[in-house]
Amino acid sequence: MRDDPAENLGILIGAALEDTEDIDRELRETWDLATAAGIFILKSISQTLVRPNAATLFGSGKIEEIRAEKERLAEASGRSIDVVICHNTLSPKQHRNLTESFHCEVIDRTGLILMIFAERARTREAKLQVESAQLAYLLPRLAGLHEGLSRQGGASGPLSGKGAGEKQIELDRRRIEHRMDELRRELDGVEKERAIQRRRRMRERIPRVSLIGYTNAGKSTIMNALLSLSGADAEKQVYAEDMLFATLDTTVRRIRADRSRIGFLLSDTVGLIEHLPHTLVKAFRSTLEEACYADLLLIVVDLSDRESYDRHIRTTIDTLAEIGASDIPRLFVFNKVDLTDFSRGQRISCDRLQADDMQILMSGRDPEDIGRLYDAILDCLRQGYQETELRIPYDRGDAVSTLCDRYEVLSQTHEADGTLLRVLLDPAGVKEFGAWITVPPALRKP
Repeated sequence: MRDDPAENLGILIGAALEDTEDIDRELRETWDLATAAGIFILKSISQTLVRPNAATLFGSGKIEEIRAEKERLAEASGRSIDVVICHNTLSPKQHRNLTESFHCEVIDRTGLILMIFAERARTREAKLQVESAQLAYLLPRLAGLHEGLSRQGGASGPLSGKGAGEKQIELDRRRIEHRMDELRRELDGVEKERAIQRRRRMRERIPRVSLIGYTNAGKSTIMNALLSLSGADAEKQVYAEDMLFATLDTTVRRIRADRSRIGFLLSDTVGLIEHLPHTLVKAFRSTLEEACYADLLLIVVDLSDRESYDRHIRTTIDTLAEIGASDIPRLFVFNKVDLTDFSRGQRISCDRLQADDMQILMSGRDPEDIGRLYDAILDCLRQGYQETELRIPYDRGDAVSTLCDRYEVLSQTHEADGTLLRVLLDPAGVKEFGAWITVPPALRKP
Protein backbone atom coordinates (compact mmCIF):
# COMPACT_ATOMS: atom_id res chain seq x y z
CA MET A 1 0.00 0.00 0.00
CA ARG A 2 2.91 2.34 0.57
CA ASP A 3 6.51 2.74 -0.56
CA ASP A 4 8.30 3.75 2.63
CA PRO A 5 7.21 2.05 5.87
CA ALA A 6 9.26 4.58 7.88
CA GLU A 7 6.88 7.41 6.95
CA ASN A 8 4.00 8.53 9.13
CA LEU A 9 0.58 7.39 7.97
CA GLY A 10 -2.19 9.95 7.67
CA ILE A 11 -5.69 10.74 6.46
CA LEU A 12 -6.53 14.05 4.79
CA ILE A 13 -9.89 15.68 5.51
CA GLY A 14 -11.35 18.93 4.26
CA ALA A 15 -14.53 20.97 4.19
CA ALA A 16 -15.80 22.84 1.13
CA LEU A 17 -17.10 26.11 2.55
CA GLU A 18 -18.84 29.06 0.93
CA ASP A 19 -15.59 30.64 -0.34
CA THR A 20 -14.04 27.36 -1.58
CA GLU A 21 -13.40 27.45 -5.34
CA ASP A 22 -12.35 23.83 -5.97
CA ILE A 23 -12.06 21.52 -2.95
CA ASP A 24 -10.46 18.68 -4.96
CA ARG A 25 -7.68 20.95 -6.25
CA GLU A 26 -7.10 22.43 -2.81
CA LEU A 27 -6.95 18.97 -1.22
CA ARG A 28 -4.37 17.89 -3.82
CA GLU A 29 -2.17 20.80 -2.81
CA THR A 30 -2.53 19.96 0.90
CA TRP A 31 -1.75 16.32 0.00
CA ASP A 32 1.50 17.57 -1.62
CA LEU A 33 2.27 19.58 1.51
CA ALA A 34 1.83 16.45 3.62
CA THR A 35 4.18 14.53 1.32
CA ALA A 36 6.75 17.31 1.69
CA ALA A 37 6.42 16.91 5.47
CA GLY A 38 7.10 13.16 5.26
CA ILE A 39 3.49 12.03 5.83
CA PHE A 40 2.06 9.29 3.61
CA ILE A 41 -1.62 10.05 2.98
CA LEU A 42 -3.76 6.94 2.59
CA LYS A 43 -7.02 8.67 1.70
CA SER A 44 -8.71 12.06 1.49
CA ILE A 45 -12.27 12.70 2.65
CA SER A 46 -14.25 15.91 2.08
CA GLN A 47 -17.63 17.36 2.97
CA THR A 48 -19.53 20.32 1.54
CA LEU A 49 -20.87 22.55 4.31
CA VAL A 50 -23.30 25.45 4.15
CA ARG A 51 -22.39 26.36 7.71
CA PRO A 52 -19.34 24.92 9.52
CA ASN A 53 -19.86 23.28 12.90
CA ALA A 54 -18.39 25.62 15.52
CA ALA A 55 -17.29 22.69 17.70
CA THR A 56 -15.84 20.24 15.16
CA LEU A 57 -16.07 21.97 11.73
CA PHE A 58 -17.65 18.81 10.24
CA GLY A 59 -21.06 17.31 10.90
CA SER A 60 -21.42 14.49 13.44
CA GLY A 61 -22.15 11.93 10.72
CA LYS A 62 -18.98 12.84 8.81
CA ILE A 63 -16.96 12.60 12.04
CA GLU A 64 -18.21 9.04 12.50
CA GLU A 65 -17.40 8.23 8.84
CA ILE A 66 -13.83 9.54 9.22
CA ARG A 67 -13.35 7.62 12.47
CA ALA A 68 -14.59 4.37 10.88
CA GLU A 69 -12.39 4.88 7.80
CA LYS A 70 -9.40 5.55 10.03
CA GLU A 71 -9.94 2.21 11.80
CA ARG A 72 -10.41 0.36 8.49
CA LEU A 73 -7.22 1.81 6.97
CA ALA A 74 -5.26 1.02 10.12
CA GLU A 75 -6.38 -2.62 9.94
CA ALA A 76 -5.61 -2.83 6.19
CA SER A 77 -2.12 -1.35 6.57
CA GLY A 78 -1.25 -3.22 9.74
CA ARG A 79 -0.29 0.02 11.43
CA SER A 80 -2.03 2.72 13.37
CA ILE A 81 -2.86 6.02 11.69
CA ASP A 82 -0.42 8.59 13.08
CA VAL A 83 -2.14 11.81 12.09
CA VAL A 84 -5.31 13.32 10.62
CA ILE A 85 -4.57 16.40 8.54
CA CYS A 86 -7.33 18.95 8.08
CA HIS A 87 -7.11 21.14 5.00
CA ASN A 88 -9.03 23.93 6.74
CA THR A 89 -7.65 26.15 9.47
CA LEU A 90 -9.08 24.94 12.78
CA SER A 91 -10.02 27.03 15.78
CA PRO A 92 -8.47 25.93 19.10
CA LYS A 93 -11.82 24.44 20.14
CA GLN A 94 -12.24 22.51 16.87
CA HIS A 95 -8.66 21.24 17.08
CA ARG A 96 -9.20 19.97 20.63
CA ASN A 97 -12.52 18.27 19.83
CA LEU A 98 -11.24 16.57 16.66
CA THR A 99 -8.20 15.28 18.53
CA GLU A 100 -10.52 13.73 21.13
CA SER A 101 -12.77 12.26 18.41
CA PHE A 102 -10.01 10.62 16.36
CA HIS A 103 -7.69 9.65 19.26
CA CYS A 104 -4.59 10.73 17.33
CA GLU A 105 -2.70 13.87 16.41
CA VAL A 106 -4.68 16.38 14.33
CA ILE A 107 -2.85 19.01 12.26
CA ASP A 108 -4.52 21.75 10.25
CA ARG A 109 -3.04 23.32 7.12
CA THR A 110 -1.37 26.12 9.06
CA GLY A 111 0.29 23.66 11.43
CA LEU A 112 1.40 21.53 8.48
CA ILE A 113 3.07 24.46 6.73
CA LEU A 114 4.75 25.43 10.00
CA MET A 115 6.13 21.87 10.29
CA ILE A 116 7.66 22.13 6.81
CA PHE A 117 9.07 25.59 7.46
CA ALA A 118 10.63 24.47 10.76
CA GLU A 119 12.34 21.56 8.99
CA ARG A 120 13.61 23.59 6.01
CA ALA A 121 14.82 26.76 7.76
CA ARG A 122 18.60 27.02 7.52
CA THR A 123 19.67 30.62 8.08
CA ARG A 124 19.38 32.40 11.42
CA GLU A 125 16.74 34.77 10.06
CA ALA A 126 14.53 31.96 8.70
CA LYS A 127 14.78 30.04 11.99
CA LEU A 128 13.80 33.13 13.98
CA GLN A 129 10.86 33.85 11.67
CA VAL A 130 9.60 30.28 11.86
CA GLU A 131 9.86 30.14 15.66
CA SER A 132 7.98 33.43 15.92
CA ALA A 133 5.19 32.08 13.68
CA GLN A 134 5.04 28.80 15.65
CA LEU A 135 4.61 30.62 18.96
CA ALA A 136 1.94 32.93 17.51
CA TYR A 137 0.09 29.80 16.34
CA LEU A 138 0.51 28.00 19.69
CA LEU A 139 -0.51 30.85 21.99
CA PRO A 140 -4.32 30.71 21.52
CA ARG A 141 -4.23 26.89 21.72
CA LEU A 142 -2.75 26.69 25.23
CA ALA A 143 -6.14 26.21 26.88
CA GLY A 144 -6.66 22.90 25.11
CA LEU A 145 -3.24 21.65 26.18
CA HIS A 146 -4.08 22.31 29.86
CA GLU A 147 -7.72 21.27 29.87
CA GLY A 148 -7.02 18.45 32.32
CA LEU A 149 -5.46 20.87 34.80
CA SER A 150 -8.08 23.59 34.68
CA ARG A 151 -10.39 22.38 37.48
CA GLN A 152 -10.32 23.86 40.95
CA GLY A 153 -11.56 22.02 44.00
CA GLY A 154 -11.91 22.70 47.74
CA ALA A 155 -11.18 26.42 47.72
CA SER A 156 -13.46 29.31 48.57
CA GLY A 157 -13.30 33.07 48.63
CA PRO A 158 -11.98 35.47 45.99
CA LEU A 159 -9.44 32.92 44.67
CA SER A 160 -11.93 30.06 44.28
CA GLY A 161 -11.89 30.37 40.49
CA LYS A 162 -8.12 30.22 40.22
CA GLY A 163 -6.98 26.63 39.82
CA ALA A 164 -3.50 25.14 39.41
CA GLY A 165 -4.21 24.47 35.75
CA GLU A 166 -5.11 28.06 35.08
CA LYS A 167 -1.91 29.18 36.82
CA GLN A 168 0.12 26.84 34.57
CA ILE A 169 -1.58 28.27 31.49
CA GLU A 170 -0.69 31.78 32.61
CA LEU A 171 2.90 30.76 33.25
CA ASP A 172 3.20 29.19 29.80
CA ARG A 173 1.52 32.20 28.21
CA ARG A 174 3.98 34.56 29.86
CA ARG A 175 6.92 32.39 28.77
CA ILE A 176 5.68 32.39 25.18
CA GLU A 177 5.00 36.13 25.15
CA HIS A 178 8.45 36.78 26.64
CA ARG A 179 10.09 34.62 23.98
CA MET A 180 8.07 36.34 21.24
CA ASP A 181 9.35 39.71 22.49
CA GLU A 182 12.92 38.36 22.35
CA LEU A 183 12.35 37.09 18.80
CA ARG A 184 10.93 40.45 17.71
CA ARG A 185 14.04 42.22 19.00
CA GLU A 186 16.33 39.71 17.28
CA LEU A 187 14.41 39.99 14.02
CA ASP A 188 14.58 43.79 14.23
CA GLY A 189 18.35 43.43 14.47
CA VAL A 190 18.44 41.09 11.48
CA GLU A 191 16.30 43.52 9.49
CA LYS A 192 18.73 46.35 10.30
CA GLU A 193 21.59 44.19 9.04
CA ARG A 194 19.60 43.44 5.88
CA ALA A 195 18.89 47.15 5.40
CA ILE A 196 22.61 47.97 5.71
CA GLN A 197 23.47 45.32 3.12
CA ARG A 198 20.71 46.61 0.86
CA ARG A 199 21.94 50.21 1.11
CA ARG A 200 25.49 49.05 0.31
CA ARG A 201 24.27 47.24 -2.82
CA MET A 202 22.20 50.28 -3.84
CA ARG A 203 25.26 52.54 -3.48
CA GLU A 204 27.15 50.23 -5.83
CA ARG A 205 24.22 50.69 -8.25
CA ILE A 206 24.39 47.15 -9.56
CA PRO A 207 20.97 46.31 -11.06
CA ARG A 208 18.83 44.11 -8.81
CA VAL A 209 16.58 41.32 -10.05
CA SER A 210 14.26 39.27 -7.82
CA LEU A 211 12.81 35.84 -8.50
CA ILE A 212 9.31 35.54 -7.10
CA GLY A 213 6.46 33.11 -7.66
CA TYR A 214 4.48 30.17 -6.42
CA THR A 215 6.29 27.46 -4.51
CA ASN A 216 7.82 24.71 -6.69
CA ALA A 217 7.60 26.82 -9.86
CA GLY A 218 11.35 26.35 -10.46
CA LYS A 219 12.87 29.55 -9.06
CA SER A 220 15.89 27.86 -7.48
CA THR A 221 16.51 25.77 -10.60
CA ILE A 222 16.55 28.92 -12.72
CA MET A 223 18.88 30.66 -10.28
CA ASN A 224 21.32 27.74 -10.38
CA ALA A 225 21.20 27.66 -14.18
CA LEU A 226 22.00 31.40 -14.37
CA LEU A 227 24.84 30.88 -11.88
CA SER A 228 26.23 28.11 -14.08
CA LEU A 229 25.94 30.39 -17.11
CA SER A 230 28.00 33.03 -15.31
CA GLY A 231 30.67 30.47 -14.35
CA ALA A 232 30.00 30.59 -10.59
CA ASP A 233 31.51 27.92 -8.33
CA ALA A 234 29.33 24.96 -7.35
CA GLU A 235 29.30 26.18 -3.73
CA LYS A 236 27.27 29.20 -4.87
CA GLN A 237 24.41 26.95 -6.00
CA VAL A 238 21.23 26.96 -3.95
CA TYR A 239 19.19 23.93 -2.87
CA ALA A 240 16.62 22.89 -5.48
CA GLU A 241 14.19 19.97 -5.26
CA ASP A 242 10.87 19.02 -6.84
CA MET A 243 8.74 19.65 -3.75
CA LEU A 244 6.77 22.43 -2.09
CA PHE A 245 8.89 24.88 -0.05
CA ALA A 246 12.19 23.12 -0.86
CA THR A 247 13.98 26.21 0.42
CA LEU A 248 12.99 29.16 2.62
CA ASP A 249 16.20 31.13 2.74
CA THR A 250 16.65 34.28 0.69
CA THR A 251 19.89 34.21 -1.27
CA VAL A 252 21.52 36.94 -3.34
CA ARG A 253 24.05 36.10 -6.07
CA ARG A 254 25.97 38.12 -8.67
CA ILE A 255 25.17 37.06 -12.24
CA ARG A 256 27.51 38.07 -15.04
CA ALA A 257 28.01 35.75 -18.00
CA ASP A 258 30.33 38.08 -19.92
CA ARG A 259 32.76 40.60 -18.39
CA SER A 260 31.97 43.08 -21.16
CA ARG A 261 28.23 43.03 -20.41
CA ILE A 262 26.20 44.44 -17.57
CA GLY A 263 25.82 42.18 -14.53
CA PHE A 264 23.08 42.09 -11.94
CA LEU A 265 22.32 40.85 -8.45
CA LEU A 266 19.75 38.04 -8.44
CA SER A 267 17.76 37.28 -5.28
CA ASP A 268 15.59 34.22 -4.65
CA THR A 269 12.68 34.67 -2.23
CA VAL A 270 10.48 32.22 -0.32
CA GLY A 271 7.84 30.57 -2.49
CA LEU A 272 4.23 31.70 -2.30
CA ILE A 273 1.10 29.62 -1.78
CA GLU A 274 -2.63 30.31 -1.78
CA HIS A 275 -4.11 31.16 1.62
CA LEU A 276 -0.68 31.45 3.24
CA PRO A 277 -1.36 31.62 7.01
CA HIS A 278 -1.42 35.17 8.32
CA THR A 279 1.28 34.42 10.91
CA LEU A 280 3.63 33.33 8.12
CA VAL A 281 2.84 36.33 5.92
CA LYS A 282 3.74 38.56 8.85
CA ALA A 283 6.86 36.58 9.77
CA PHE A 284 8.26 36.48 6.23
CA ARG A 285 7.24 39.99 5.20
CA SER A 286 10.78 41.35 5.52
CA THR A 287 12.06 38.53 3.31
CA LEU A 288 9.43 39.15 0.65
CA GLU A 289 10.06 42.89 0.79
CA GLU A 290 13.46 42.26 -0.82
CA ALA A 291 11.42 42.33 -4.04
CA CYS A 292 10.39 45.95 -3.35
CA TYR A 293 13.97 47.10 -3.99
CA ALA A 294 14.39 45.24 -7.29
CA ASP A 295 14.82 46.92 -10.67
CA LEU A 296 13.12 43.92 -12.28
CA LEU A 297 10.88 41.11 -11.03
CA LEU A 298 11.08 37.67 -12.61
CA ILE A 299 7.67 36.17 -11.91
CA VAL A 300 8.19 32.44 -12.34
CA VAL A 301 5.11 30.38 -13.26
CA ASP A 302 4.85 26.59 -13.58
CA LEU A 303 3.29 26.33 -17.04
CA SER A 304 2.88 22.55 -16.74
CA ASP A 305 0.19 23.01 -14.07
CA ARG A 306 -2.46 24.01 -16.60
CA GLU A 307 -5.33 23.82 -14.12
CA SER A 308 -3.75 26.19 -11.64
CA TYR A 309 -1.15 28.50 -13.19
CA ASP A 310 -3.64 31.35 -13.61
CA ARG A 311 -4.44 31.14 -9.87
CA HIS A 312 -0.73 31.06 -9.09
CA ILE A 313 -0.30 34.26 -11.11
CA ARG A 314 -3.17 35.84 -9.17
CA THR A 315 -1.63 34.83 -5.83
CA THR A 316 1.75 36.30 -6.84
CA ILE A 317 0.33 39.57 -8.16
CA ASP A 318 -1.85 40.00 -5.06
CA THR A 319 1.17 39.41 -2.80
CA LEU A 320 3.22 41.97 -4.73
CA ALA A 321 0.40 44.49 -4.27
CA GLU A 322 0.30 43.72 -0.54
CA ILE A 323 4.02 44.45 -0.07
CA GLY A 324 3.97 47.54 -2.34
CA ALA A 325 5.85 46.11 -5.34
CA SER A 326 3.15 46.45 -8.01
CA ASP A 327 4.88 49.19 -9.98
CA ILE A 328 8.23 47.44 -10.49
CA PRO A 329 8.91 46.27 -14.08
CA ARG A 330 8.24 42.55 -14.41
CA LEU A 331 9.07 39.71 -16.75
CA PHE A 332 6.81 36.65 -16.61
CA VAL A 333 8.93 33.50 -16.86
CA PHE A 334 6.67 30.61 -17.87
CA ASN A 335 8.79 27.66 -16.80
CA LYS A 336 8.59 23.90 -17.60
CA VAL A 337 7.39 24.50 -21.16
CA ASP A 338 9.05 21.18 -22.08
CA LEU A 339 6.33 19.41 -20.06
CA THR A 340 3.51 21.04 -22.08
CA ASP A 341 2.30 21.32 -25.67
CA PHE A 342 2.99 25.07 -25.71
CA SER A 343 5.62 26.40 -28.10
CA ARG A 344 8.33 28.77 -26.93
CA GLY A 345 7.07 31.49 -29.28
CA GLN A 346 3.54 31.51 -27.88
CA ARG A 347 2.06 34.21 -25.68
CA ILE A 348 0.09 33.23 -22.59
CA SER A 349 -3.24 34.90 -21.84
CA CYS A 350 -5.11 34.97 -18.54
CA ASP A 351 -7.20 37.42 -16.53
CA ARG A 352 -4.39 39.01 -14.51
CA LEU A 353 -1.89 39.45 -17.37
CA GLN A 354 -1.76 42.77 -19.21
CA ALA A 355 -1.20 43.14 -22.95
CA ASP A 356 2.20 44.81 -22.46
CA ASP A 357 3.53 42.33 -19.87
CA MET A 358 6.86 40.89 -20.99
CA GLN A 359 6.87 37.08 -21.27
CA ILE A 360 9.24 34.23 -22.02
CA LEU A 361 8.36 30.54 -22.31
CA MET A 362 11.25 28.28 -21.36
CA SER A 363 12.61 25.35 -19.41
CA GLY A 364 14.97 25.99 -16.51
CA ARG A 365 16.88 22.82 -17.48
CA ASP A 366 17.55 23.87 -21.10
CA PRO A 367 20.86 25.81 -21.48
CA GLU A 368 19.61 27.55 -24.64
CA ASP A 369 16.51 28.76 -22.81
CA ILE A 370 18.65 30.03 -19.94
CA GLY A 371 20.70 32.01 -22.46
CA ARG A 372 17.48 33.47 -23.88
CA LEU A 373 16.35 34.38 -20.37
CA TYR A 374 19.68 36.06 -19.61
CA ASP A 375 19.42 38.16 -22.79
CA ALA A 376 15.78 39.05 -21.96
CA ILE A 377 16.82 40.19 -18.47
CA LEU A 378 19.55 42.40 -19.91
CA ASP A 379 17.12 43.88 -22.45
CA CYS A 380 14.75 44.76 -19.61
CA LEU A 381 17.51 46.26 -17.48
CA ARG A 382 18.86 48.32 -20.40
CA GLN A 383 15.65 50.31 -20.61
CA GLY A 384 16.55 53.80 -19.39
CA TYR A 385 20.24 53.27 -20.22
CA GLN A 386 21.95 55.21 -23.00
CA GLU A 387 25.08 54.67 -25.00
CA THR A 388 27.69 57.15 -23.79
CA GLU A 389 31.30 57.85 -24.77
CA LEU A 390 33.80 58.76 -22.07
CA ARG A 391 37.49 59.64 -22.11
CA ILE A 392 39.11 58.69 -18.78
CA PRO A 393 42.60 60.05 -17.90
CA TYR A 394 45.21 57.34 -17.31
CA ASP A 395 45.64 58.44 -13.70
CA ARG A 396 42.00 57.55 -13.03
CA GLY A 397 42.20 53.82 -13.54
CA ASP A 398 39.83 53.43 -10.60
CA ALA A 399 37.05 55.08 -12.65
CA VAL A 400 37.69 52.70 -15.55
CA SER A 401 37.53 49.77 -13.15
CA THR A 402 34.26 51.01 -11.63
CA LEU A 403 32.67 51.50 -15.05
CA CYS A 404 33.72 48.03 -16.18
CA ASP A 405 32.37 46.50 -13.00
CA ARG A 406 29.01 48.27 -12.93
CA TYR A 407 28.07 48.80 -16.55
CA GLU A 408 28.11 47.15 -19.95
CA VAL A 409 31.19 48.29 -21.86
CA LEU A 410 30.60 48.28 -25.62
CA SER A 411 34.19 49.14 -26.59
CA GLN A 412 37.46 50.18 -24.96
CA THR A 413 40.49 51.74 -26.71
CA HIS A 414 43.66 53.37 -25.41
CA GLU A 415 44.54 56.77 -26.87
CA ALA A 416 47.26 59.30 -26.16
CA ASP A 417 45.26 61.29 -23.61
CA GLY A 418 43.35 58.50 -21.91
CA THR A 419 41.10 55.45 -22.18
CA LEU A 420 38.16 55.88 -24.56
CA LEU A 421 35.09 53.90 -23.49
CA ARG A 422 31.66 53.41 -25.02
CA VAL A 423 29.38 52.41 -22.15
CA LEU A 424 25.67 51.91 -21.52
CA LEU A 425 24.99 54.29 -18.61
CA ASP A 426 21.90 54.86 -16.51
CA PRO A 427 20.96 58.43 -15.48
CA ALA A 428 22.87 58.08 -12.19
CA GLY A 429 25.99 56.98 -14.09
CA VAL A 430 25.70 59.90 -16.50
CA LYS A 431 25.62 62.25 -13.51
CA GLU A 432 28.53 60.55 -11.69
CA PHE A 433 30.88 60.31 -14.70
CA GLY A 434 29.58 63.35 -16.59
CA ALA A 435 32.92 65.21 -16.39
CA TRP A 436 34.51 62.67 -18.76
CA ILE A 437 31.68 62.39 -21.30
CA THR A 438 33.06 63.40 -24.69
CA VAL A 439 29.72 64.29 -26.30
CA PRO A 440 26.65 64.98 -24.10
CA PRO A 441 24.01 62.28 -24.74
CA ALA A 442 21.40 64.88 -25.70
CA LEU A 443 23.59 66.03 -28.61
CA ARG A 444 24.39 62.58 -29.99
CA LYS A 445 23.07 61.70 -33.43
CA PRO A 446 20.21 59.20 -33.43
